[in-house]
Amino acid sequence: MSARCWIAVASADHVRIGRAGGFMQVNHGKAAPLRRLTPGDRVVYYSPHEQIRAGAPVQAFTALGVVAEGAPYVGVMSGDFQPFRRDVHWHATRDAPIRPLLAHLSFGGPTWGARFRYGLFEIPASDMDLIEEAMCAVSS
Repeated sequence: MSARCWIAVASADHVRIGRAGGFMQVNHGKAAPLRRLTPGDRVVYYSPHEQIRAGAPVQAFTALGVVAEGAPYVGVMSGDFQPFRRDVHWHATRDAPIRPLLAHLSFGGPTWGARFRYGLFEIPASDMDLIEEAMCAVSS
């Protein structure tokens, strides 16, 4: 089976934390969406804002990588919050605004933002290739 491609959604500040730690989280730490991913899958984060429910609009792809070996696991955080995570090998990239790409993406019609509400959704490899090119990904 070939690798699948995914878009995950998180604020830019949360994406930076995940990149620095080599992991991803989705849907406020839920395990079920992460179980859909398999090692070797490509994942890209879309960040609507700088911070969750606040901050400046970003509306860009902010991280791109490949899902690492291993299953989802519980991350260590302060307090009672114990989110599930999945390890990712992140690439060195630059942010890529979504608006210039929308006309070329399979989901780029007038209701393009609706799919992002799911927090994680699969896309065709052709969409991922276009996003990766826009981010000037370099394997790290």
